Amino acid sequence: MPDGRHYPLVPSDPSEIAELISDLESALRNPATPKKLLPRLGHQQQVIYRFLAKDLRLSDQVLLRLASQWQEIAGLHLLARRQFLSMRSTSVGPSFMPKWRIIKPEPPEKLLTYYKKAERETGIDWEVLAAVNLVETGMGRIDGVSIANAQGPMQFLPSTWAEKGIGNNGDIRNPHDAIQAAARYLVRRGGLSDISKGLWGYNNSSYYGKAVLAYSKLMKDDPLVFIGLYHWEIHYRVGSYDLWLPVGYSQNESIPISTYLKLFPASAPPPTTLPSRYLNPSRG
Repeated sequence: MPDGRHYPLVPSDPSEIAELISDLESALRNPATPKKLLPRLGHQQQVIYRFLAKDLRLSDQVLLRLASQWQEIAGLHLLARRQFLSMRSTSVGPSFMPKWRIIKPEPPEKLLTYYKKAERETGIDWEVLAAVNLVETGMGRIDGVSIANAQGPMQFLPSTWAEKGIGNNGDIRNPHDAIQAAARYLVRRGGLSDISKGLWGYNNSSYYGKAVLAYSKLMKDDPLVFIGLYHWEIHYRVGSYDLWLPVGYSQNESIPISTYLKLFPASAPPPTTLPSRYLNPSRG
């Protein structure tokens, strides 16, 4: 990558993984940790949990080796990630890269003010809004339009945004406006009396709601969890593998995954674990 970072590696030994998780969780909460290290630490944390979520046996071994203070935290991370894996378990993996731009998100301090303002004005917990922002666009990193035409950092359909009392003449792509609108929409869909019901209105999947609430619980139990989540990168799931799309990624046209990897091999996990069909352009 241009900034010298590499795709985070995960040890193969359960004890080493447990030790790394403990070190990461501690460092991300430590005010003495230099801010310049947080992107690397958060990304490493993210990749470990994505990796473990796909391997039940290994993750169980790792959890057994974690100190009790980290077991529940790791368990919630794995629960959340597995909900998304369940959502897509029957879908065919993509053959082309998404037509997105990956941009820098708003500073964490600003995002927190937006979430907490929305909480004050609507009653929807700021942690829920942060979790929705995380799972929808990596807290605003994805600048693109979904297949269903959802747009902006909170992924609104223009028709929903235009509903009275939702967009309120704001900018669908503006983080502040979108977060406020998301809170109003969750209220409209019953989120004050039952947040699971509100989240079902946001995305008609119980898996989605459980994932959002798992991330929300992590932040409610310890607000410092937000620091790690904020620094998570965009990973694009290809079958059972994740391609890292760093800030600066920009595709206006659909190109085969194999072509992209020839241009940007550092986006791929270690080559020994990547299916050969993605390394062979004739099979793109």
